[in-house]
Amino acid sequence: MGGSVGKGGSGKGGSLLDALPSLNSPLHVVMLGLDSAGKTTALYRLKFDQYLNTVPTIGFNCEKIKGTSGRCKGTSFLVWDVGGQEKLRPLWRSYTRCTDGIVFVVDSTDTERMDEAKMELLRTVRTPDNHHVPILVLANKQDLPGAKDATQVEKSLGLRELGPAQLFHVQPSCAIIGDGLADGLECLYEMICKRKKISRSGHKNSKRR
Repeated sequence: MGGSVGKGGSGKGGSLLDALPSLNSPLHVVMLGLDSAGKTTALYRLKFDQYLNTVPTIGFNCEKIKGTSGRCKGTSFLVWDVGGQEKLRPLWRSYTRCTDGIVFVVDSTDTERMDEAKMELLRTVRTPDNHHVPILVLANKQDLPGAKDATQVEKSLGLRELGPAQLFHVQPSCAIIGDGLADGLECLYEMICKRKKISRSGHKNSKRR
């Protein structure tokens, strides 16, 4: 299924927990993607576990979400859902600064704009502030005819071009009914833990020199 991090790929539970600065501090996550990809629908499905009819986001929405499954159960995520219209995309950089993780939502049926989504994703991830920030790609609208699967979305977005050090996972999803969202959040949590562990071990090694 396309992601570079699998369910069991982040080490043992104890080391994962040790890697986090505090279980009481919410993890900061930014939700990005082109307009009409389903970001706000995904946010409020995660928040309330129900479908809310949404309008295009002008600016941002911010909600605290609790993980409900696996290792991230009970963990708080502060999720910033930022508008995806072209005129709003320059603002993305302000929201991604010092974030713990990025959720990039893609309309899996919108093949005409997949190159545009790729350009915006790569531009965001290659910003120095976002160096190696874990990425969860929600391959959304899987319920619709013609939706690309996770492997096709991964290829279309050029995620392998980011290099072996970049942690990412592509999660098939349907935000309207909630399919894939909890699993995706769990994968993002594990990638964040792995990244913090790598950063911490690198910091220790630099001190020994």
